Amino acid sequence: MDKRTLGRTGRTVSVVGLGTWQLGADWGEVDEADARAVLDASAEAGVTFFDTADVYGDGRSESLIGRWRRDNPGVELTVATKMGRRLPQEPENYSMDNFRAWTDRSRRNLGVDTLDLVQLHCPPTAVYSVDRVFDDLDTLVEEGVTAAYGVSVEKVEEALAAIARPNVATVQIILNAFRLKPLEEVLPAAREAGVGIIARVPLASGLLSGRYTSETTFAENDHRSFNRHGEAFDVGETFSGVDYETGVQAAAEFASVARRLVPEATTAQAAIAWVAAQDGVSSVIPGARNPEQARANAAAGSLALPAELDDAVRTLYDRDLRESVHPRW
Repeated sequence: MDKRTLGRTGRTVSVVGLGTWQLGADWGEVDEADARAVLDASAEAGVTFFDTADVYGDGRSESLIGRWRRDNPGVELTVATKMGRRLPQEPENYSMDNFRAWTDRSRRNLGVDTLDLVQLHCPPTAVYSVDRVFDDLDTLVEEGVTAAYGVSVEKVEEALAAIARPNVATVQIILNAFRLKPLEEVLPAAREAGVGIIARVPLASGLLSGRYTSETTFAENDHRSFNRHGEAFDVGETFSGVDYETGVQAAAEFASVARRLVPEATTAQAAIAWVAAQDGVSSVIPGARNPEQARANAAAGSLALPAELDDAVRTLYDRDLRESVHPRW
Protein backbone atom coordinates (compact mmCIF):
# COMPACT_ATOMS: atom_id res chain seq x y z
CA MET A 1 0.00 0.00 0.00
CA ASP A 2 1.38 3.38 -1.01
CA LYS A 3 1.57 5.91 1.82
CA ARG A 4 1.48 9.71 1.68
CA THR A 5 1.74 12.68 4.01
CA LEU A 6 -1.64 13.93 5.16
CA GLY A 7 -1.05 17.62 4.54
CA ARG A 8 -0.16 19.84 7.46
CA THR A 9 -0.90 17.09 9.98
CA GLY A 10 2.52 15.68 9.13
CA ARG A 11 1.11 12.18 9.56
CA THR A 12 1.75 9.40 7.07
CA VAL A 13 -1.38 7.56 5.95
CA SER A 14 -2.34 4.90 3.43
CA VAL A 15 -3.33 6.25 0.03
CA VAL A 16 -6.54 4.22 0.32
CA GLY A 17 -8.30 4.82 3.60
CA LEU A 18 -11.71 3.75 4.86
CA GLY A 19 -14.81 5.89 4.94
CA THR A 20 -17.11 4.72 7.74
CA TRP A 21 -20.42 6.41 7.00
CA GLN A 22 -21.71 2.95 6.05
CA LEU A 23 -20.90 1.67 9.53
CA GLY A 24 -23.08 4.29 11.14
CA ALA A 25 -26.21 4.94 9.10
CA ASP A 26 -27.87 5.88 5.81
CA TRP A 27 -26.64 2.88 3.80
CA GLY A 28 -28.98 0.19 5.13
CA GLU A 29 -28.21 -1.95 8.16
CA VAL A 30 -24.69 -3.10 9.07
CA ASP A 31 -24.50 -4.99 12.37
CA GLU A 32 -21.59 -4.57 14.80
CA ALA A 33 -19.94 -7.88 13.96
CA ASP A 34 -19.90 -7.01 10.26
CA ALA A 35 -18.63 -3.50 11.02
CA ARG A 36 -15.76 -4.84 13.11
CA ALA A 37 -14.94 -7.34 10.37
CA VAL A 38 -14.64 -4.41 7.92
CA LEU A 39 -12.27 -2.61 10.28
CA ASP A 40 -10.23 -5.79 10.78
CA ALA A 41 -9.95 -6.48 7.05
CA SER A 42 -9.01 -2.90 6.26
CA ALA A 43 -6.22 -2.80 8.81
CA GLU A 44 -4.93 -6.21 7.72
CA ALA A 45 -4.80 -4.93 4.13
CA GLY A 46 -2.63 -1.96 5.10
CA VAL A 47 -5.22 0.78 5.60
CA THR A 48 -4.01 3.24 8.25
CA PHE A 49 -6.59 6.02 7.85
CA PHE A 50 -10.23 5.85 8.98
CA ASP A 51 -12.66 8.72 8.38
CA THR A 52 -15.81 9.10 10.47
CA ALA A 53 -18.17 11.80 11.84
CA ASP A 54 -20.11 12.48 15.00
CA VAL A 55 -23.43 12.17 13.14
CA TYR A 56 -22.81 8.83 11.45
CA GLY A 57 -25.42 6.81 13.31
CA ASP A 58 -25.49 9.54 15.99
CA GLY A 59 -22.00 8.50 17.10
CA ARG A 60 -22.28 4.78 16.32
CA SER A 61 -19.49 4.87 13.76
CA GLU A 62 -17.15 6.73 16.12
CA SER A 63 -17.94 4.36 18.99
CA LEU A 64 -17.33 1.28 16.85
CA ILE A 65 -13.94 2.65 15.85
CA GLY A 66 -13.18 3.58 19.46
CA ARG A 67 -13.87 0.06 20.68
CA TRP A 68 -11.92 -1.45 17.80
CA ARG A 69 -8.98 0.86 18.48
CA ARG A 70 -9.02 -0.10 22.16
CA ASP A 71 -8.90 -3.79 21.21
CA ASN A 72 -6.07 -3.21 18.69
CA PRO A 73 -3.68 -0.84 20.48
CA GLY A 74 -0.63 -1.78 18.41
CA VAL A 75 -2.16 -0.91 15.03
CA GLU A 76 -0.82 2.20 13.30
CA LEU A 77 -3.89 4.34 12.69
CA THR A 78 -5.02 7.91 12.08
CA VAL A 79 -8.71 8.61 12.71
CA ALA A 80 -10.35 11.72 11.29
CA THR A 81 -13.77 12.75 12.53
CA LYS A 82 -16.09 15.64 11.72
CA MET A 83 -18.32 18.04 13.59
CA GLY A 84 -20.97 20.63 12.86
CA ARG A 85 -24.03 18.73 11.66
CA ARG A 86 -25.68 18.18 15.03
CA LEU A 87 -27.49 21.53 14.84
CA PRO A 88 -29.26 23.50 12.10
CA GLN A 89 -26.82 24.70 9.46
CA GLU A 90 -26.57 28.32 10.55
CA PRO A 91 -23.16 30.06 10.80
CA GLU A 92 -23.74 31.16 14.40
CA ASN A 93 -23.89 27.51 15.49
CA TYR A 94 -20.20 27.15 14.61
CA SER A 95 -19.22 28.54 18.02
CA MET A 96 -16.56 27.66 20.58
CA ASP A 97 -19.15 26.35 23.03
CA ASN A 98 -20.47 23.96 20.42
CA PHE A 99 -16.97 23.01 19.26
CA ARG A 100 -16.11 22.02 22.83
CA ALA A 101 -19.30 20.01 23.25
CA TRP A 102 -18.90 18.25 19.92
CA THR A 103 -15.20 17.42 20.34
CA ASP A 104 -15.73 16.25 23.92
CA ARG A 105 -18.39 13.85 22.68
CA SER A 106 -16.15 12.60 19.86
CA ARG A 107 -13.25 12.08 22.25
CA ARG A 108 -15.49 9.98 24.48
CA ASN A 109 -16.80 7.97 21.56
CA LEU A 110 -13.32 7.36 20.16
CA GLY A 111 -11.74 6.78 23.57
CA VAL A 112 -8.95 9.33 23.16
CA ASP A 113 -7.79 12.49 24.92
CA THR A 114 -6.68 14.16 21.69
CA LEU A 115 -8.41 13.72 18.36
CA ASP A 116 -6.05 13.01 15.46
CA LEU A 117 -7.95 15.29 13.10
CA VAL A 118 -11.31 17.04 13.36
CA GLN A 119 -13.01 18.50 10.30
CA LEU A 120 -15.84 20.98 9.97
CA HIS A 121 -18.55 18.90 8.34
CA CYS A 122 -19.60 20.74 5.17
CA PRO A 123 -20.57 23.97 6.96
CA PRO A 124 -22.47 26.82 5.30
CA THR A 125 -20.33 28.74 2.83
CA ALA A 126 -20.39 31.84 5.04
CA VAL A 127 -18.46 30.00 7.78
CA TYR A 128 -15.27 29.96 5.71
CA SER A 129 -14.99 33.76 5.92
CA VAL A 130 -15.44 33.97 9.72
CA ASP A 131 -12.01 34.49 11.31
CA ARG A 132 -13.33 33.67 14.77
CA VAL A 133 -14.19 30.12 13.70
CA PHE A 134 -10.60 29.40 12.74
CA ASP A 135 -9.24 31.18 15.81
CA ASP A 136 -11.39 28.84 17.92
CA LEU A 137 -10.07 25.82 16.04
CA ASP A 138 -6.53 27.05 16.66
CA THR A 139 -7.36 27.21 20.36
CA LEU A 140 -8.54 23.57 20.34
CA VAL A 141 -5.17 22.57 18.88
CA GLU A 142 -3.28 24.66 21.46
CA GLU A 143 -5.26 22.99 24.25
CA GLY A 144 -4.60 19.49 22.94
CA VAL A 145 -8.24 18.74 22.19
CA THR A 146 -7.28 17.91 18.62
CA ALA A 147 -3.90 17.50 17.00
CA ALA A 148 -5.03 19.20 13.77
CA TYR A 149 -8.12 20.43 12.00
CA GLY A 150 -9.48 20.53 8.49
CA VAL A 151 -12.70 20.99 6.58
CA SER A 152 -15.02 18.84 4.52
CA VAL A 153 -16.53 20.87 1.69
CA GLU A 154 -19.20 20.67 -0.95
CA LYS A 155 -17.93 23.34 -3.34
CA VAL A 156 -14.64 24.23 -4.98
CA GLU A 157 -14.93 27.82 -3.77
CA GLU A 158 -15.16 26.58 -0.17
CA ALA A 159 -12.09 24.41 -0.62
CA LEU A 160 -10.08 27.33 -1.96
CA ALA A 161 -11.15 29.55 0.93
CA ALA A 162 -10.09 26.87 3.42
CA ILE A 163 -6.74 26.25 1.73
CA ALA A 164 -5.97 29.96 2.11
CA ARG A 165 -6.27 29.64 5.91
CA PRO A 166 -2.78 29.13 7.38
CA ASN A 167 -3.60 26.32 9.81
CA VAL A 168 -6.10 24.25 7.87
CA ALA A 169 -4.35 20.87 7.60
CA THR A 170 -6.69 19.04 5.21
CA VAL A 171 -9.58 19.53 2.83
CA GLN A 172 -12.01 16.71 2.17
CA ILE A 173 -13.86 16.96 -1.14
CA ILE A 174 -15.84 14.79 -3.53
CA LEU A 175 -13.53 13.62 -6.30
CA ASN A 176 -14.23 10.80 -8.72
CA ALA A 177 -14.56 10.07 -12.43
CA PHE A 178 -17.94 11.86 -12.37
CA ARG A 179 -16.67 14.94 -10.48
CA LEU A 180 -13.55 16.45 -12.07
CA LYS A 181 -13.82 20.12 -11.17
CA PRO A 182 -11.45 19.86 -8.13
CA LEU A 183 -8.63 18.94 -10.52
CA GLU A 184 -8.62 22.42 -12.04
CA GLU A 185 -7.86 24.62 -9.02
CA VAL A 186 -8.26 22.78 -5.72
CA LEU A 187 -5.55 20.15 -6.10
CA PRO A 188 -2.95 22.60 -7.45
CA ALA A 189 -3.70 25.09 -4.65
CA ALA A 190 -3.50 22.35 -2.01
CA ARG A 191 -0.17 21.08 -3.35
CA GLU A 192 1.30 24.58 -3.25
CA ALA A 193 0.05 25.23 0.29
CA GLY A 194 0.93 21.80 1.69
CA VAL A 195 -2.70 21.01 2.49
CA GLY A 196 -3.80 17.39 2.37
CA ILE A 197 -6.64 16.32 0.09
CA ILE A 198 -8.98 13.60 1.33
CA ALA A 199 -11.04 12.38 -1.63
CA ARG A 200 -14.47 11.13 -0.66
CA VAL A 201 -17.28 9.44 -2.64
CA PRO A 202 -14.73 7.90 -5.05
CA LEU A 203 -17.29 5.45 -6.41
CA ALA A 204 -20.11 8.00 -6.80
CA SER A 205 -22.18 6.17 -4.14
CA GLY A 206 -21.46 2.85 -5.80
CA LEU A 207 -22.28 3.80 -9.39
CA LEU A 208 -18.65 3.44 -10.42
CA SER A 209 -18.59 -0.13 -9.21
CA GLY A 210 -20.41 -0.88 -12.46
CA ARG A 211 -22.88 -3.15 -10.62
CA TYR A 212 -26.03 -1.01 -10.73
CA THR A 213 -28.73 -0.95 -13.38
CA SER A 214 -31.93 0.99 -13.94
CA GLU A 215 -33.73 -1.73 -11.99
CA THR A 216 -31.48 -1.63 -8.91
CA THR A 217 -33.35 -0.72 -5.72
CA PHE A 218 -32.01 0.48 -2.38
CA ALA A 219 -33.35 0.20 1.16
CA GLU A 220 -35.67 2.95 2.41
CA ASN A 221 -33.06 4.00 5.00
CA ASP A 222 -30.34 4.23 2.33
CA HIS A 223 -29.59 7.79 1.18
CA ARG A 224 -29.53 6.48 -2.39
CA SER A 225 -33.30 6.16 -1.97
CA PHE A 226 -34.21 9.14 0.21
CA ASN A 227 -31.76 11.81 -0.97
CA ARG A 228 -31.77 11.50 -4.75
CA HIS A 229 -33.05 15.04 -5.09
CA GLY A 230 -31.37 16.54 -2.02
CA GLU A 231 -34.30 15.94 0.33
CA ALA A 232 -32.08 15.38 3.40
CA PHE A 233 -28.69 16.97 2.57
CA ASP A 234 -26.69 18.19 -0.41
CA VAL A 235 -27.69 16.13 -3.44
CA GLY A 236 -24.04 16.03 -4.49
CA GLU A 237 -23.40 13.47 -1.74
CA THR A 238 -25.71 10.98 -3.50
CA PHE A 239 -24.40 9.62 -6.81
CA SER A 240 -22.18 12.74 -6.90
CA GLY A 241 -25.25 14.73 -7.93
CA VAL A 242 -25.53 12.87 -11.23
CA ASP A 243 -29.01 11.91 -12.41
CA TYR A 244 -29.30 8.19 -11.67
CA GLU A 245 -30.18 7.02 -15.17
CA THR A 246 -27.40 9.15 -16.67
CA GLY A 247 -25.03 7.79 -14.06
CA VAL A 248 -25.88 4.17 -14.80
CA GLN A 249 -25.16 4.69 -18.48
CA ALA A 250 -21.91 6.56 -17.82
CA ALA A 251 -20.82 3.92 -15.31
CA ALA A 252 -21.43 1.16 -17.85
CA GLU A 253 -19.14 2.93 -20.28
CA PHE A 254 -16.49 3.45 -17.60
CA ALA A 255 -16.72 -0.25 -16.70
CA SER A 256 -16.26 -1.29 -20.31
CA VAL A 257 -13.17 0.88 -20.68
CA ALA A 258 -11.75 -0.25 -17.34
CA ARG A 259 -12.17 -3.94 -18.21
CA ARG A 260 -10.29 -3.36 -21.47
CA LEU A 261 -7.48 -1.22 -20.09
CA VAL A 262 -7.09 -2.69 -16.59
CA PRO A 263 -8.21 -6.32 -16.95
CA GLU A 264 -6.48 -7.36 -13.72
CA ALA A 265 -8.73 -5.07 -11.64
CA THR A 266 -12.42 -4.75 -10.85
CA THR A 267 -14.24 -1.68 -12.10
CA ALA A 268 -14.39 -0.31 -8.55
CA GLN A 269 -10.66 -0.80 -8.07
CA ALA A 270 -9.94 1.05 -11.30
CA ALA A 271 -12.17 3.94 -10.18
CA ILE A 272 -10.47 4.17 -6.77
CA ALA A 273 -6.99 3.89 -8.28
CA TRP A 274 -7.84 6.66 -10.76
CA VAL A 275 -8.61 9.03 -7.88
CA ALA A 276 -5.47 8.00 -6.00
CA ALA A 277 -3.39 8.73 -9.10
CA GLN A 278 -4.38 12.41 -9.17
CA ASP A 279 -1.47 14.63 -8.14
CA GLY A 280 -2.19 16.12 -4.72
CA VAL A 281 -4.52 13.46 -3.32
CA SER A 282 -3.38 12.30 0.12
CA SER A 283 -5.92 9.55 0.71
CA VAL A 284 -9.06 8.16 -0.96
CA ILE A 285 -11.78 6.97 1.42
CA PRO A 286 -14.17 4.45 -0.13
CA GLY A 287 -16.62 2.82 2.22
CA ALA A 288 -17.16 -0.92 2.65
CA ARG A 289 -20.04 -3.01 3.96
CA ASN A 290 -18.14 -6.30 4.25
CA PRO A 291 -14.55 -7.55 4.54
CA GLU A 292 -14.36 -8.56 0.88
CA GLN A 293 -15.12 -5.01 -0.23
CA ALA A 294 -12.63 -3.62 2.27
CA ARG A 295 -9.82 -5.85 1.01
CA ALA A 296 -10.64 -5.14 -2.64
CA ASN A 297 -10.68 -1.39 -2.03
CA ALA A 298 -7.32 -1.52 -0.27
CA ALA A 299 -5.79 -3.48 -3.14
CA ALA A 300 -6.51 -0.52 -5.41
CA GLY A 301 -3.79 1.35 -3.51
CA SER A 302 -1.09 -0.58 -5.35
CA LEU A 303 -2.70 -0.63 -8.79
CA ALA A 304 -0.89 0.96 -11.76
CA LEU A 305 -3.08 2.52 -14.44
CA PRO A 306 -2.41 3.29 -18.10
CA ALA A 307 -2.66 6.91 -19.24
CA GLU A 308 -5.45 5.89 -21.58
CA LEU A 309 -7.83 5.45 -18.64
CA ASP A 310 -7.38 9.06 -17.60
CA ASP A 311 -8.04 10.18 -21.17
CA ALA A 312 -11.21 8.08 -21.26
CA VAL A 313 -12.46 9.50 -17.95
CA ARG A 314 -12.03 13.07 -19.15
CA THR A 315 -13.70 12.36 -22.49
CA LEU A 316 -16.68 10.72 -20.80
CA TYR A 317 -17.01 13.55 -18.30
CA ASP A 318 -16.82 16.30 -20.91
CA ARG A 319 -19.36 14.62 -23.17
CA ASP A 320 -21.97 13.37 -20.71
CA LEU A 321 -21.55 14.95 -17.26
CA ARG A 322 -19.78 18.30 -17.29
CA GLU A 323 -22.80 20.39 -18.22
CA SER A 324 -24.94 19.12 -15.34
CA VAL A 325 -22.25 18.73 -12.64
CA HIS A 326 -19.46 21.22 -13.23
CA PRO A 327 -21.33 24.50 -12.55
CA ARG A 328 -22.97 23.30 -9.33
CA TRP A 329 -20.04 22.37 -7.09
